Amino acid sequence: MTTPDNKPPASGPPVPAVKDRIYRSPMGLAGGVLLLAVVAWLGFDALFNGHGRTPWLALATMILVLPLVIAFTLRPAVFANEERLRIRNPYRVISMPWGEVEALRSAFTNEVRAKSGAKYQLWAVPVSLRGRKKAERRAASAARRSATGGAGLGGGIPARGGVRGGGIGARGVGFGGFAARGADDTGPARAESDKVMDDLRELLDRCGNEEPAQGGTTIRWAYEVAAPTLAGAVLLVILLVTGG
Repeated sequence: MTTPDNKPPASGPPVPAVKDRIYRSPMGLAGGVLLLAVVAWLGFDALFNGHGRTPWLALATMILVLPLVIAFTLRPAVFANEERLRIRNPYRVISMPWGEVEALRSAFTNEVRAKSGAKYQLWAVPVSLRGRKKAERRAASAARRSATGGAGLGGGIPARGGVRGGGIGARGVGFGGFAARGADDTGPARAESDKVMDDLRELLDRCGNEEPAQGGTTIRWAYEVAAPTLAGAVLLVILLVTGG
């Protein structure tokens, strides 16, 4: 169908069929930015103020260390939508349709197991044993308050103005895929990384048998990260071997 002037009707920008949920580690991002700042500060100081072979050693070290910091702190991410799971680890990107995922497991690390038997670790969703223990303590405390009718310490006593507990709210503002949540009385307390795994399992259960979620697993190596790391290592070895 065309318009009276024989031109096709105008259309807006294409809308993506599916939208990714992105999960990243806030602690990893913060630590990576801090490490990059320290390495850059020390490296550029040695590069511009050093003498003799020091600037060359500083340059080689920076070429080696900076990609490693980026690879293991800023780069990891998990992208999930109703068709597939994409895992961006330090040196690989694994794209798996939900139909190829057998299970999502959490122990000392979070990982996805493919139907082929392969396992892939989720670097962007690190397990926090401390977070789990804290969540267990919150759950136990909530159970005690429920059993005693809220008469224990900190329970059932309204703060000034009629607001219980004086907190900012039940849920705070999130960052990088992990929501910064306060006390949530609508369900059992869970560590943030475990909540992410729950979200991914819900997508797997809902979409695993759907037609758009079928296909094969693809793996791409991150040469853009590995190449500068290898170049920096080779340069540093050459400088150390040839140094007097």
